[in-house]
Amino acid sequence: MFSKIVYYSPYERPFYFILLGVALIPLIIQLLRGNRMMWYQNILTLTFLWLSFSGPNARQGIALILYVLWQTVLVYAYFKYRQQRNKSSVFYVAVALAILPLFILKLFPFLANQTMLLEHNPQLRFIPMTIGFLGISYLTFKAVQMIMEIRDGVIKEYSVGRYIQFLLFFPTISSGPIDRYRRFEKDLLHPPSKETYVEMLSSGLNMIFLGFLYKFILGNLLGTQLLPRVQDFALQRENLFLGLLGTMYVYTFYLFFDFAGYSLFAVGVSKLMGYDTPINFNKPFLSHNIKEFWNRWHMSLSFWFRDYVYMRLMFTLMKKKVFKSRVVASNVGYFVLFLVMGFWHGLTWYYIVYGLYHATLICLTDAWIRFKRKHKKQLPSNMWTKGLSIVLTFHAVAFSFLIFSGFLDTLLKTIF
Repeated sequence: MFSKIVYYSPYERPFYFILLGVALIPLIIQLLRGNRMMWYQNILTLTFLWLSFSGPNARQGIALILYVLWQTVLVYAYFKYRQQRNKSSVFYVAVALAILPLFILKLFPFLANQTMLLEHNPQLRFIPMTIGFLGISYLTFKAVQMIMEIRDGVIKEYSVGRYIQFLLFFPTISSGPIDRYRRFEKDLLHPPSKETYVEMLSSGLNMIFLGFLYKFILGNLLGTQLLPRVQDFALQRENLFLGLLGTMYVYTFYLFFDFAGYSLFAVGVSKLMGYDTPINFNKPFLSHNIKEFWNRWHMSLSFWFRDYVYMRLMFTLMKKKVFKSRVVASNVGYFVLFLVMGFWHGLTWYYIVYGLYHATLICLTDAWIRFKRKHKKQLPSNMWTKGLSIVLTFHAVAFSFLIFSGFLDTLLKTIF
């Protein structure tokens, strides 16, 4: 059977923060003077990429280098082509080639396990190791974004150097947030004023310390101490309901504090470097409905899928008049969107069910919003109804995370 490759974020190691703090001092001093030392930032980037992708991770480092070369040549070639012609077929080929390494990485383990391919060809187990590295998904999102915006004509100039810096921006390389090229390029070319940077510096430090609380204290307590206990409790048949309920709550808060903590580190370090990287979380558990939740949870990923998958699919469906009803087209778009998101997480039943579940919730939410508009005067709207909507949304989301966790798969295999 194919064993899953496990990647570890550099932010998992406390010593990483000590090195980072010392290394950032010269950059911070110059930014306080209104200057950006690009030569030093480049050295900093290479140094911390080397720390993350050397030693036991050296194979990942080689894969990263080959991947960046692949995407750089691909985007450059498409940019040059787009200056003269604009055939849709070439655009789709370029997008497919940008996705290809990630597609192979995601699909190969599934095919290998299903077909027992590795039993007869054990040497093939090195394929994912050759092309896989920490952060490949997020770099792929950046590359696809570039190709789409070049096609749209919103990116009119292409600098190989700036594009590579965009791909390899080390604070966000492993798990985002997913920045936009034009926003990043603006920060790259125009360092913040002294007054603006002082505010960024204060905000960045606050985010980093809050990240320590989220990831290393609350996340560690929930994930290391509480989660295994409630899961063991749930595996006892007589405690099944309470155990599942406890697992649902604990895993939901663990997932939030762990990922939000990492995102705070990434955005905080970005701010120390003078880059206003977008935040990833904005009090998601205070959402009134599932659509609002996705505007608050893992925001850079949500907005990426919204802008580059859902909106473009909707445009095509409406332009070609595939469906007469905009509501039907929208619902189809939601199911395609969340199925793609589910497949991106992995080719297992619980990721796919997770995607279908959220698509269903959003379609129902849209239907409820349309119903409320028609019966606005008849339906109450006060602090109690708003509070109830928050509670219901939270539990709908928490149940989806129970599915996402894969624990139900473990439970079913244990019981049956």
